[in-house]
Amino acid sequence: MTLESADRLPWRQRPAALLAVAAARALTGLPPHRLRRALLLASRGARPATTAQALRARTAVVSVSIACAGPRCLQRSIAAALLCRLRGTWPQWRTGVVTQPFAAHAWIAVDGEPVGEDAGAVRDFSVVLSVP
Repeated sequence: MTLESADRLPWRQRPAALLAVAAARALTGLPPHRLRRALLLASRGARPATTAQALRARTAVVSVSIACAGPRCLQRSIAAALLCRLRGTWPQWRTGVVTQPFAAHAWIAVDGEPVGEDAGAVRDFSVVLSVP
């Protein structure tokens, strides 16, 4: 298992990132339709996130959580989206699959472009769920 590296987050920014990670951990246990509904509710009224805002949120959750820095893409993507929401914005949240060989992945995007991910690898995934 390879962990993503991230710079240390300033102390004043850690509580929001930790809150987003904790909330994301709880949400990962929901069935897909309920998870989508919860994220739709969270996204209401938010401005679209810019690439820089989404990347800052993703970097923040990776820096405070070993789980998010590792293979837990679902928790990482939810936490990054929720942290964006705490800051008044919302990225596109997506999950997708590839069939040969089967794999599932979750990520955040801005204007359809993955944020903090290998864009070429993510393009192979067929989107199954998306919140806007």
